[in-house]
Amino acid sequence: MDLSIVIPLVNEHESLAPLVEWLHRVMGNMKAPDTVTGLAYEVILVDDGSTDGSWKEIQRLSKEDGRVKGIRFGRNYGKSPALNEGFRAAEGKVVITMDADLQDDPDEIPELYRMITMEGFDLVSGWKKKRYDPITKTLPTKLFNWTTRRISGVHLHDFNCGLKAYKQDVVKNIEVFGEMHRYIPFIAKKEGFRKIGEKVVKHHPRKFGATKFGFDRFINGFLDLLTITYIFRFGKKPMHFFGGLGSFMFVVGFFSATWVIGEKLWFSFILHQPAPRVAESGLFFVALTAMVIGVQLFTAGFVADLVSRNGTERNRYRISDRTGF
Repeated sequence: MDLSIVIPLVNEHESLAPLVEWLHRVMGNMKAPDTVTGLAYEVILVDDGSTDGSWKEIQRLSKEDGRVKGIRFGRNYGKSPALNEGFRAAEGKVVITMDADLQDDPDEIPELYRMITMEGFDLVSGWKKKRYDPITKTLPTKLFNWTTRRISGVHLHDFNCGLKAYKQDVVKNIEVFGEMHRYIPFIAKKEGFRKIGEKVVKHHPRKFGATKFGFDRFINGFLDLLTITYIFRFGKKPMHFFGGLGSFMFVVGFFSATWVIGEKLWFSFILHQPAPRVAESGLFFVALTAMVIGVQLFTAGFVADLVSRNGTERNRYRISDRTGF
């Protein structure tokens, strides 16, 4: 199989038929690399709990053309689980994802496919340089992309663009969960796939229905970014995070307590004056709080380390090559 198109969707009944027809038209004109034969491809439609008859439309399209395949969730789980299931089912050497609302342009697929197969990119992300979205969506998106670039170190203009192309190795070696689909380039980079490119793509106005995303996705997106940063940095060694932070807090509390005790001794034995009461010192409560929090964080790190060491994923690593076996 040369190419897999993975399309997650929720309540996109009206757009499915024209989208699939457009995809067949584009793919029908493509050729497999270094051959004159047509491209072997599949279109995987992942129905994320639609309630508008989208699944019946997928079944109809699949019966008409066996290259159209469908996966249906029992309820709405989110875009990330839909993509993850699509990636597991994909058989193509190149995997391309896109949205089902006709805002992504299938005519971009040949160039994305070429960049993966001919230029050797591991991942190519679309960049909707000119967007047909309201300002309430575009302005938060710019802030989101700027923050993600700064934290992840992946210099893309549009992390959230649904139109992306991947080598098969990428999608088979990453796990997308929660709402982590926004950070697939970051996840891929952390897994060692470092040749990540970007292509300006066309963006069309929405023809049917309404957007499925609200403002809360930007808040959730930021929290997910912190989560994924922690997982990749400390997922296999949580004690380094909790233990380090706990040790710092404990040291701050210890020196604060030492200062309070030293102050009392100074007044009592050096100045021979009535010493201030310990309980009246604000620093005493800082010391007490910091030491308690420090012990709790250290204990949390110890427990997290025990859980991590007993997890089934503790020795899971991506092997890129072998020799001499």
